[in-house]
Amino acid sequence: MERMVRKQTYIKPRQAELLKRRARELGVSEAELIRQGVDEVVGSVEALTTAWQVWEEEKAFIEQRRRMAVPQTGRGWTRDELYEDRLERFSR
Repeated sequence: MERMVRKQTYIKPRQAELLKRRARELGVSEAELIRQGVDEVVGSVEALTTAWQVWEEEKAFIEQRRRMAVPQTGRGWTRDELYEDRLERFSR
């Protein structure tokens, strides 16, 4: 069994009742539920940190791609020219 570190904390009476009830329902100790809660909170923070790091990497990749030169296609027209041509044809 892993070595345990004793911690003392205060909870509200309502929390104590909920903890006692849930521990009874699950057939585990109140201390085990508290340990699981700590793991849940820490895991959520770690997951958020990882997601943030991944997002930062994605942003850097997007910025790098945005700065790359767009290859020329050899077209002799621009999008604006197409719109202007279309507007001229339909406004006659």
